[in-house]
Amino acid sequence: MALRVWASKSASYLKISTFNRPFATVVKYLRYADSHEWVKVEGSSATVGITDHAQDHLGDVVYVELPEIGTAVTQGDSFGAVESVKATSDINSPVSGKVVEVNEELNDSPALVNSSPYEKGWIIKVELSKNDELKSLMDSDSYSKFCDEEDAKH
Repeated sequence: MALRVWASKSASYLKISTFNRPFATVVKYLRYADSHEWVKVEGSSATVGITDHAQDHLGDVVYVELPEIGTAVTQGDSFGAVESVKATSDINSPVSGKVVEVNEELNDSPALVNSSPYEKGWIIKVELSKNDELKSLMDSDSYSKFCDEEDAKH
């Protein structure tokens, strides 16, 4: 453990990137967009958040911009933003529909996106308008491969 801390501090001093985890968690039963959002569909309702891979690259999340309930969202279009200590990033909707619920807990605890991206850190719930759009999203295996290929480029 002491060696790991020393290595991490040394890497920080030398401005070398280190990763705390060898890989990001990908959940089997979710669908994924290439912009790193996930969606969990239950009937005509979809819960949306950003992936573990995305939050890991963003760093510590300090603010989440949430849309208003009733807002129409379109697959691939931005509906909010996540601000971290490193950057601000748009959140794109992986599905089309109407926002029926937002995770108000993120107003006081935006770091839930980091600590629990697939459970407590969800961002919005959408009433789906186009179920066929789900076919264009990646399954967990495809998304894992997509992330590996993307990381290999950087």
